[in-house]
Amino acid sequence: MSRKTDTRAAAGRGGLDQHSPLVTVHGIGGACWGDFRADAHWQLPGYGGTALLPETSFAGWALALKAALDAAGQEQVDLLGHSIGGMVAQEFALTFPERVRRLVLYATTPAFGGKDPAFAQQFLADRLAPLQSGVSMLQLAQQSMTSMLSPRAGMAAMAEVINAMASTPAAAYRATVTCLTTFNRIDDLGRIGMPTLLLAGERDPLAPPRTMQRMADAMPDAKLVTLPAAGHLAHLEYPKEFAAAVHGFLA
Repeated sequence: MSRKTDTRAAAGRGGLDQHSPLVTVHGIGGACWGDFRADAHWQLPGYGGTALLPETSFAGWALALKAALDAAGQEQVDLLGHSIGGMVAQEFALTFPERVRRLVLYATTPAFGGKDPAFAQQFLADRLAPLQSGVSMLQLAQQSMTSMLSPRAGMAAMAEVINAMASTPAAAYRATVTCLTTFNRIDDLGRIGMPTLLLAGERDPLAPPRTMQRMADAMPDAKLVTLPAAGHLAHLEYPKEFAAAVHGFLA
């Protein structure tokens, strides 16, 4: 687990109790958090030089995260998940609710879209076709991530996003994209009982505010905050506003 535990990080988080560290879980493109401070940026198995699980699944990811927290001696955390990381965070909160003090679900949904199996098949075909045709992860990152980040984020953020995805092994990317199509926790949202912040970008086409509002409405202790003009990578486009929303909620 990549850790940031210095006093500046704690101060930047509003002086949170040291016994409730903030742990993040990234999206399919890999860990690219810019200047956002957390106590640990956990990476999905297969990313960041870690080994893939024998079988990639949301249940397996939840167990792997628990093992990482156990190894770090972290009994309870504040958990922030972005995109598919938000799905992992939901899975973890449902499976190990006693381990989560507060939950932040960012630019995510409670299920993979489309009930028709043909939709998932077409999604996988579209996402994986470039790799099957010989496109490298660097080329895929340049093609897919450039359109997801507005110029407002700047060249440094764009380089970080591309590098994060380019450094992801193709096998890990394939396994993660395939696993994405299996997620469905819509009927379980009412069991996520810890205080929860849902954070949406106003212009995010993948997890629009209306979808996240329905999530919030289905949860017993949740609220939605929408970041104006932001897209799917709001933490890089509007870093100050993003950090203020997260740390304000966790304080």
